[in-house]
Amino acid sequence: MIAIAEFAKRRQQLMRMIGRQAIAIIPAAPERFRNSDAHYRYRQDSDFHYLTGFAEHEAVLALVPGRAHGEVILFCRERDPDRERWDGVRLGTEAAVAALAVDDAFPISDIDDILPGLIEGRERVYYHFGRETDFDLKLIGWVNRVRAQVRQGARPPHELVALGHVLHDMRLYKSKAEIKAMKRAASITVDAHLRAIAATRPGQNEAAIEAELQHTFRCQQAVAAYEPIVGGGGNACVLHYRANAALLKDGDLLLVDAGAEFECYAADVTRTWPINGRYSAEQRALYELVLAAQLAAIEQARPGVPFITMHHTAVRVLTEGLCRLGLLTGSAESQIQASGYQRFYMHKTGHWLGLDVHDVGDYRIGEDSRELEVGMVLTVEPGLYIAVDEASVEPRWRGIGIRIEDDVLVTRSGPEVLSARLPKDPDEIEALMRTIG
Repeated sequence: MIAIAEFAKRRQQLMRMIGRQAIAIIPAAPERFRNSDAHYRYRQDSDFHYLTGFAEHEAVLALVPGRAHGEVILFCRERDPDRERWDGVRLGTEAAVAALAVDDAFPISDIDDILPGLIEGRERVYYHFGRETDFDLKLIGWVNRVRAQVRQGARPPHELVALGHVLHDMRLYKSKAEIKAMKRAASITVDAHLRAIAATRPGQNEAAIEAELQHTFRCQQAVAAYEPIVGGGGNACVLHYRANAALLKDGDLLLVDAGAEFECYAADVTRTWPINGRYSAEQRALYELVLAAQLAAIEQARPGVPFITMHHTAVRVLTEGLCRLGLLTGSAESQIQASGYQRFYMHKTGHWLGLDVHDVGDYRIGEDSRELEVGMVLTVEPGLYIAVDEASVEPRWRGIGIRIEDDVLVTRSGPEVLSARLPKDPDEIEALMRTIG
């Protein structure tokens, strides 16, 4: 559990960055309907959570640096015993001040009366436009209300600034408490994958494997960080396969891409194992190639190394191997220059990880790839995907999809693999399947 003091420290840091002439406005995520009057499970907006730790909807955070009567203002729902009987206990405005370490809390129903006054006199408004259209229109309305009072002496803001330029750079560097939560998410994810491996056999359904993953997540007070990908055979070649409904066939591989979310922090891990417990010669050849590419890329996850270096490293290992196996012709250098490898490897090798699975933060600084720094967490996930209808290769290679993905923390001494407990060596996977099978 991240301490309230850490959320307060983040707010103070953000206010220093935006300056005393600005205001930052961060709304909570709205509830979302699945269909009719059924809701999806509520998930707080990641930026709002990062700054408050507050899990309720219908809330707005306003940061007003230098305001004499309080810099940190929360708008939230008031206590309502009748509604709480149906929907659960609310924190309420009175308790919010102490519980969340904010300076003041007002009923969300009063925001139209209060927030324009907080905006007035500020030169810049920091906000995420484009996420929630309804709130975008409300904010524009509040700013226009201030502008309408110019003749009466009101001072409207001059700029509307994208909040992500400052806030998302903060989120890129993980604190000790964040790393602890991410390690727990990774550990739960490893347990889930091990359970899924134990349940794998020919004739089983992909949906049953997904159920084993979800069972582990929920039993350990976590949820899925994203919809799991459980793809057997040719389905493993569909990068964002979601159906998870086919029967598993003897002789095929099973690709499982699944991660837990613990205290809002995500894991993102992929393994590929043989449904019958043994890799065929072709499967093993491609698997060992992907593993070599991943290990080489992970070695690049060190302070001072440009982010793109991991991808370039993986691409070279994969391309050289594909040429050696005869799936690509000519030299590896010519295939890299012509992007010929993209027929079988069409995505990047990793992404930032944190409160979001594809977490925030720039990958480039100006024209250059961003250099890795201590405290960054990322995925390393090369793969190869030979579609079932790929006519350029011999039939024995077709329908093989492989991805190996781990979560990696950049430390002063090099990469720390948070998901290292989950086997990925092919001999270890086969031995594990013999043991648990």
